[in-house]
Amino acid sequence: MFQGAIALSLDAKGRMAVPARHRDALAAEGGRLVLTAHPHRCLLLYPEPAWAPIRDRILAAPSFDPRSAALKRVLVGNARDEQLDGAGRLLIAPELRSHAALEKQIWMVGMGTHFEIWSDADWQGLPELAAAALAGGESPPGFEGISL
Repeated sequence: MFQGAIALSLDAKGRMAVPARHRDALAAEGGRLVLTAHPHRCLLLYPEPAWAPIRDRILAAPSFDPRSAALKRVLVGNARDEQLDGAGRLLIAPELRSHAALEKQIWMVGMGTHFEIWSDADWQGLPELAAAALAGGESPPGFEGISL
């Protein structure tokens, strides 16, 4: 299970060094990874076996519904098959870096089955968004009954 957030740097070629503690888990199953865009302006990094059933569910959504079609285009249309290089680095394609506004400083955030990759500016703004989501006193969908 992937969890926790870590600040990383992109090198001049757009590569990020995956922390050693996550490399083995990501490299399992032949090291096949999928990197794609998310509508929230971050990237998603999945081991390919975890991505495949999600991709299939996305593709099964109706193509004539404009909302479904738009999400398909973002999530599956931007998906790229990737592998870590010999030094444990992941190359992030320029178009994906642009989508997520990634510059030198980025954040790799474990989300259980996958990672989100955020720009520093967007990651730093997330606590305010989370606080605003709770300001109305009503729990967001899926958080009903959760107590911390």
